[in-house]
Amino acid sequence: QVQLVESGGGLVQAGGSLRLSCAASGRTFSTYTMGWFRQAPGKEREFVAAISWADGNTAYADSVKGRFTISRDNAKNTVYLQMNSLKSEDTAVYYCAARRSTVISLGDSWYDYWGQGTQVTVSS
Repeated sequence: QVQLVESGGGLVQAGGSLRLSCAASGRTFSTYTMGWFRQAPGKEREFVAAISWADGNTAYADSVKGRFTISRDNAKNTVYLQMNSLKSEDTAVYYCAARRSTVISLGDSWYDYWGQGTQVTVSS
């Protein structure tokens, strides 16, 4: 049973930083891709960033490039999303997801497992 547990969300002022964590369990994730998605009120869920666990390849949405960094800690089976220079438009529920493939996908329908989400609120 794959479990993804996010943590690290909260309230932060615009220009501030937060680091989200996603603790993964229940599988060996070396052949998985891990992604972060977000959903703001009244909007569809959107891709934020992804990392291939095997080789560390990454991908980012244009809206977060240069501000967000995705990384992984193999020993802890944990994926991180470092978010800097936060803006009010980054306010959303952030979800961690796992895809049973080493190929990064930007579409949420390609991900097989999801966490429960963590709220990020950026005040302006």
